[in-house]
Formats: sequence, structure tokens, C-alpha cells
Amino acid sequence: MRVGLFLPSLAAGGAERITLTLAEGLSRRGYQVDLVLARADGPLLAQIPSPLRLVDFKSGRVAQSLLPLVRYLKRERPVVLLSSLNHANVVAIWARRMARVPTRLVVAEHIGVLPSAAWSQTLRGKLMPFWIRNTYPWADAVVAVSRGVAEELVRDLGVPREKVRTIYNPVVTEELYQKAEEPLEHPWFRPGEEPVVLGVGRLVPQKDFSLLIRAFAKVRQRVPSRLLILGEGPERPALEALVRGLGLEAYVEMPGFMANPYPYMRRASVLALSSASEALPTVLIEALALGTKVVATDCPYGPAEVLEGGRWGRLVPVGDEEALAKALMEALLQPDSETEKQARARRARERFGLEEALRAYEEVLGLRDNRAR
Repeated sequence: MRVGLFLPSLAAGGAERITLTLAEGLSRRGYQVDLVLARADGPLLAQIPSPLRLVDFKSGRVAQSLLPLVRYLKRERPVVLLSSLNHANVVAIWARRMARVPTRLVVAEHIGVLPSAAWSQTLRGKLMPFWIRNTYPWADAVVAVSRGVAEELVRDLGVPREKVRTIYNPVVTEELYQKAEEPLEHPWFRPGEEPVVLGVGRLVPQKDFSLLIRAFAKVRQRVPSRLLILGEGPERPALEALVRGLGLEAYVEMPGFMANPYPYMRRASVLALSSASEALPTVLIEALALGTKVVATDCPYGPAEVLEGGRWGRLVPVGDEEALAKALMEALLQPDSETEKQARARRARERFGLEEALRAYEEVLGLRDNRAR
């Protein structure tokens, strides 16, 4: 039974990682999985599991993959196509209509659409709410990665409620724990060194790493500590200039994208999420699964949902430099018990494990119905 998973590329984002995890899980359950990419590039290409078949349209832009996707649907006739990331989703919806095939189409929304449009500096990004309102109702089902995103799709974007299903991302896997055990040579994590605050994510405005750097400057005045930010993106020059302007060059490092950030997460004293908007922040879940303390902005839509209102980590107002600094200092100064670490990890496994997500995706993709026939 052939299943197609459609993405623009394998860029180093949460949606791409989650799609690879789903693809491998579905393959292990006996499905023939095609990883269909508008263009086969990105740092996660090396992580494609061997049983998957890669379909590369070699398109310069996602919109240019429309006709190749139509041809793929007509030729391969997958039972279902799961598309992720909204600009790819719009293309997938039109491709299915043009192909006139019985393939079930499910689109997954991994971001808060309206906050993302507000932050966008491109016309495509600003027009995305319009395209979603006018195309998502044509999909057979729409997966939202959090209840907040689901409510936005229904309330603000007109997607029929009966088509929307909330499925948490399959973040906590055995591979995560295995990778977290790999050696870490960074000198800041040697015994006796100052505690490390860790940030992980693309260097883009929505992640608001400038807020984290300014808050850390206040933390450093009171608590000897260091800040490590893993990720790459267009905000790097501005963030580096901010670090220099605050005189923090010896205490802040931004080494770039790391294919395996989990050894850093496991050894960090606290993971900080400073975002202005999210959907379901993967790094927050990964840190919890590894028992690491977390501090997060209470942005739409995911952090409060992941932390269950602050039960598993500190929540601070969006954009509040003083509150973020105070929460980070408290996290650094108050020691964690092993019981607290284990409780965080156990709850993350319960809510965001792979098997739970696979069962839910099999259902929404209609794979159980097809197997029963």
C-alpha cells in the first residue's frame, strides 16, 4: 500500500524532522512510503531511512512542483498523500484536484498561520491565510499539531471543524535517547564549568533570539553562566552585532546548525524558548523528554499546551525581557531533583511518543480502513 509524504525540501525544521520520523514509522508498519520533495536538498537529506523511496521533482520553487506532483499522483496512485507546510499544502490540494485521482489527501499545519503571516516579510507569507481559507476545505482532512492551531483553523480560517484533527507530533523516540548519549566535546560542558542556557532553532524573527540574548545579559550580571544558541538563519548578523554590543562575546556562542543537538540538551542547565509565535515547539518537548529544565514564552500556540499551563516549566509573557531573565535565574539557582527530571521525561513520553502518533496518523490517513478491505 503506497503512501506519499510531500514536503518542499528537507530543511532543518521541525516539520521536516517529524515527517522523517513518521515516514520511518509507517515504513516499519509495512507501508510503501514515498518521500516526495519539491527539491531534494537540505541538511536532513542524510537522515532519510533506507526503506523510503525518494521522489525528487528538482523544482526551483514549491509552486513549480505542481505539474510534477500531478504526474506523480496519476502515475503512482498512492492510497493517500500527506502534505506538510502550508505553501506545499496549497500546491498538493490543487494537484489532487487537477489529477482527478481517488487518492486521499491530508494536509498538516505545523505553524500558527496568523502569527506567521504577521511576521512574514514576503507577499506569499502575508497572503497565506487567504489561500488556506480557500483551499483547505477541499482536503479530506487537516491535521493540526496543537489544539491552539486547530482552533485557529476553525475559528479564524473557516476550515470545517469536522475535518480538523489534533495530533501531537511524534517527538519522543528511542533514537532521541540514543543520540543524546553521544559524546559531547564542547569545553563549556566539562565538569566544573559555568551552567549553560541553551537555545535551539532557526535564526528568524519569530524565534526572537534577540530577546533571549538581552535577557541573558541581565542573568549574567547576577549568575555566572553562558548562552549557547544552536541554529542558522538570516538573523545571524543582527544577533552577532547584539552580542558584541552587549559585550558578551566570551559568554555567548552561536556555532550554527547541529544535526544532533540532543547531547547539548541533555547537559544544558536550562533550555530557553523565547519565541513570539509557535505551533507545537519540538525543542521544548525534546528537552522535557531528556529531563532538562525549560523556560518558555507563553506565545501562541504551543508552549502553554506542552507545559500544561506551567506544570512542567516556567512560562513568561511574550517579549518580556525582565520576566525571562528572572525565570532563567530561578531555573539556574534552584537545583532539580532526580524525581522532578524523571517526572518531566515520563510525561513527555506519554503525550508525545511515536506509537501514539502513528496510530492517530494511520486513522486520519485512512490506512486502517484500506487494510480492513
